[in-house]
Amino acid sequence: MQLINTKKELKAYLSSQGKTKTIGLVPTMGALHLGHISLVKKSVEENDLTLVSIFVNPTQFNNKEDLEKYPSTLEADITLLKAVTDKIVVFAPTASEIYSGEVTSNTYDFEGLENVMEGEFRKGHFDGVGTIVEKLLRLISPTRAYFGEKDFQQFRIIKKLVEIANLPIEIIGCPIVREANGLAMSSRNERLDKELRQEAAFIYKTLRAAKHKFGTKSANFVLDWVKKQFNAHPKLKLEYFKIADVDQLKPVVRKNKKLKYRGFIAVYAADVRLIDNIAL
Repeated sequence: MQLINTKKELKAYLSSQGKTKTIGLVPTMGALHLGHISLVKKSVEENDLTLVSIFVNPTQFNNKEDLEKYPSTLEADITLLKAVTDKIVVFAPTASEIYSGEVTSNTYDFEGLENVMEGEFRKGHFDGVGTIVEKLLRLISPTRAYFGEKDFQQFRIIKKLVEIANLPIEIIGCPIVREANGLAMSSRNERLDKELRQEAAFIYKTLRAAKHKFGTKSANFVLDWVKKQFNAHPKLKLEYFKIADVDQLKPVVRKNKKLKYRGFIAVYAADVRLIDNIAL
């Protein structure tokens, strides 16, 4: 396992590997869990070299308190990665190292993908995501980069980023990994107490029921039904539930048999914000 902290070291290492090796990149903010490990395993299977970046990116947090509470567990993360293989390279830079000066984000036009759902409730979030991912992609020039579909909107935006920037990189989405009770794995889950962590299973339970209803009911019926379920739940607060097509992420008006849809949800469990989605 090799740990690299600077761009200079990283460039030197990549140069030493030659140009014939395929590189898989798994960008993370650390606090790794089995969802991240599923991405790493896929990269190890498909590439000669796997590089995992661990960097809590300040420009994608629109809530300063959320940034301050984000866990930093580099030692534990490295231990978890070593259990997969010791041939992984970890890139863990500081903010000043990666941004080389003022820590600020670029402004992007992702053709509307950034304005709905997470973009509606977290202003500037995807400018921050786009900035750090573009920096990593240009620095590393991976063959493939891997993203979990729990953040499906982010996955679509990164694919658009690569298209706009004309980068010859394959962006691969990987299935959501869930806890035993169905809760989508997330670093934020560690901030939930035992009771809330069990209660939060209601999110996926509701998504599965919504998927079933979407087969026979109108989109508006399903939207209203989900809202009612959370209105009746005393410990979970629904921020949004949207049904959108998977390509343009446009909210459904009337179901179109030619389009594929997903249900997207954001819920507060106490002060912990959880997101999830499901193919409909």
